[in-house]
Amino acid sequence: MTRIVESLAEIAAPYDALFCDLWGCVHDGHSPFPEAVAALQAFRAAGKQVILVTNAPRHRTSVERQLAKMGLPTDTWDAIATSGDAARAAMFTGAVGEKIWFMGEPHDRSFFDPLKIIENPVAVREVPLEEADGIVCCGPFDPMADPTDLRPALLLAKEKGLPLLCANPDIVVDRGDTREWCAGAVAALYAGMGGESLYFGKPHPPIYDLARRRLAALGTLPPDSRILAVGDGILTDIKGALGEDIDSLFITGGLAREETGTTRQPVAEKLDAYVSKEMIAPTYAIGYLR
Repeated sequence: MTRIVESLAEIAAPYDALFCDLWGCVHDGHSPFPEAVAALQAFRAAGKQVILVTNAPRHRTSVERQLAKMGLPTDTWDAIATSGDAARAAMFTGAVGEKIWFMGEPHDRSFFDPLKIIENPVAVREVPLEEADGIVCCGPFDPMADPTDLRPALLLAKEKGLPLLCANPDIVVDRGDTREWCAGAVAALYAGMGGESLYFGKPHPPIYDLARRRLAALGTLPPDSRILAVGDGILTDIKGALGEDIDSLFITGGLAREETGTTRQPVAEKLDAYVSKEMIAPTYAIGYLR
C-alpha cells in the first residue's frame, strides 16, 4: 500500500539522489512552487543530489534557460536529463532516417541543434511529409487542438511506413490551469492506427540510462535502492520508476489531483482507488512536493 507522507524530509534519509520531474512537481509552466524549491534545497543541503528528469522535448541547455527565465534557483538541482536529449541521440544516429517531417511548435526546433557527442551524426534535414523517411514529434502543432485533427496526416504517414520518434511521451500537461496535449498523445494515436512510435522519455529506459550517466558525471552513482523518483504522472514517472526498480514519490496534486481528491493531501480512499485502477503503486504519495 502507498504510504502518504507529509514532506520529502520525512523519507529522505535512505536516499542519496532524486530523479525529479519538473512540470507539475517543481513548477506549473509559469513559475516555481515555493515549497518544492525549499524541499529540493534542503535535500541538496544534506549532501544529496538532484537530477531533474523531464519529458521536455528539448535539449538540457534549452530547459536550463527556461528554468532560469522562470526564476527557479540553481541550488535546487545538480544536472538535467531530458527526453529531448535521449531522443536527439536516436535521431542523429539514424533512428528515423535522414529526411524528417517535423511536428511541434516553433520553440521546439532546438531539437535539431547539433549534438556534438555523436560521432559521424546523420545529416538530417526537414522535408514535407510526402518526401519524409520518418517523423520527429515534439508535440502537436497546436497543443490546444484535439490530436485527432492530425489523423489524415498520420494516416498518410502510416501508409508510407514512417516511424514516428516521440520526443515527449507525456499525454497532457497543465500550464497553470490550462491542460495541453503533448507528443505522447500524437504517438499513442499513431500507434493505435497501426503506425510505429518510438519513445525515449519516461517511462522508457533510455531517459533513465541518461539520468544515471548525468549522476555518475557528478562523481557518484549510488545503487538504485538509494535513488528516489519524484513525479506527478502515474503512467510516466511512477510506471518508469517501477520498471527501473526505483522507489517513487507520487505528487498527487498534479495531473491526478481530481482523481485523488487532492487539496493539500490526497484522500486516502481515492488514492487507493486510483492506483488500483491504474495497477501502478507508488512507494509514497504526497499532495505537493514540500
